[in-house]
Amino acid sequence: MTGAVLLHVALGAPLAGSVGLALVPRRIGERRAPVTGVAASAVALAALVAVVAISDKDDGGRAQFVTDAAWAPAVDLRWHLGVTGLSLPFAVLTALLVFCCCLYTVRVRPEAGRLRAFIALVLLLEVGMLGTFLALDLLLFFLFFEVVLVPMWFLIAWWGDPHDRPGRTAAATTFILYTLLGSALMLVGFLVVHAHTGTFDMIELADRAGAGLSGGVQLAAALAIVGGLSVKVPVWPLHTWLPDAHAKAPTVGSVLLAGVLLKMGSYGLVRVAVPIVPDGVARLAPVLGGLAVVGIVYGALACLAQRDLKRLVAYSSVGHMGFVVLGVATLTPAGLNGSVYAGLAHGLITGLLFFLAGAIKDRHGTSDFDQLGGGLYARLPRLGALLTFGAVASLGLPGLAGFWGELLALVGAFRPADLLDRPYFLGLLAVALAGLVLTAWYLLVTVRRVCQGDDTIGPSLPVLGDVTRLEAVSWGPLVALTLVLGVWPGLVLTMVDPAVQALLGGAGP
Repeated sequence: MTGAVLLHVALGAPLAGSVGLALVPRRIGERRAPVTGVAASAVALAALVAVVAISDKDDGGRAQFVTDAAWAPAVDLRWHLGVTGLSLPFAVLTALLVFCCCLYTVRVRPEAGRLRAFIALVLLLEVGMLGTFLALDLLLFFLFFEVVLVPMWFLIAWWGDPHDRPGRTAAATTFILYTLLGSALMLVGFLVVHAHTGTFDMIELADRAGAGLSGGVQLAAALAIVGGLSVKVPVWPLHTWLPDAHAKAPTVGSVLLAGVLLKMGSYGLVRVAVPIVPDGVARLAPVLGGLAVVGIVYGALACLAQRDLKRLVAYSSVGHMGFVVLGVATLTPAGLNGSVYAGLAHGLITGLLFFLAGAIKDRHGTSDFDQLGGGLYARLPRLGALLTFGAVASLGLPGLAGFWGELLALVGAFRPADLLDRPYFLGLLAVALAGLVLTAWYLLVTVRRVCQGDDTIGPSLPVLGDVTRLEAVSWGPLVALTLVLGVWPGLVLTMVDPAVQALLGGAGP
């Protein structure tokens, strides 16, 4: 089986599962939904693992297993798919997180019921997320980028916090309005590029490295593309949709929102904006870097003020994604490698933390710190140990996946691209380092508050037991990869670095 066929299998399996669940009778669909979700997501994951096995790791800068066929010639839309060393890790991360979510749902069902619709929407969401990372055409990239919005709206609005229906509907609506506005702005940038180049082909545009686009056109296109993608990342101050969306979403929705949807924005910055409009991005880089470090510090301070575990994990994403954006703003191989690695690590670690926050809320009926009390180590020792592991991984402890990406982003800030102002970026580096200290502070405070001390839980709060076998299996891959990528960064960087070098090759830095 060729790589191109495997990529279509990875897209087709969840699509078939979603459509199949929508078409079967409700009684059968409700019973078969968990098995269908696990099977479809497992096929997609297996297909992408096979693609990794047969891909040329040393040639990650070249698009491999490419399919290119006319789809809608009237609007110059092509079915143009393939993978590079940059997109393949994100595609595998997406398939892994969806598989873990479907497996988790076998036993932990959404309180609102309607399991058939829930799994069908998760699988449709997977199609949009995978397609975004596999697309090699700007218009196709945009279409897949948009596919995720409606399923995620329903996941938040229908299956979100069962105790706050108005709140979850408002959070879902805010999410979709923000991201639709960002997507529209991004599309304007794509159309500006097409109007001056005559193509949406991402490979051709990256090879041109801005040739044929004047400085003014590049700046205008970069403003639209970077601005639109920054909403999805999200870059401060465009982050305000994020905390409520995370806090009100069901556990599976929070995992996929943090683990994948945010990465669609950061991936677009690296894969689309940097190589296609390099001069425009270079002029925006100081602003982007400044907003990134503000987000790092703001996210940490906001976490210190939180009284709810899920909202704390949500705000932590603002800070961690700040390091991702800072790496992009340096326009260096080290910075962009760090951006990609930090994004992958964030997907694993924050996905695990949202699983754990959801499990704690399921067992106690709340994620409020005051109602939870302390003593999780005494009450649920395995769950407490996993929460501590996730916290120390999130703060960037050496030997765990969160360390390398942030380190490379800081290295990029220490020596940014020659066309950037180094003293300015050294100032950003100092602020980012202060943010690291604050990050360690709030995570350690959280562990002390929730896990340590006496068992102070109120007698009315139900305790459903420690980590179950199915939960351990669902979360195990995230724990294992956090450890593996912490001690073996070359596993990913050998694929990513050739792609980053190729994208920067025509950009000057």
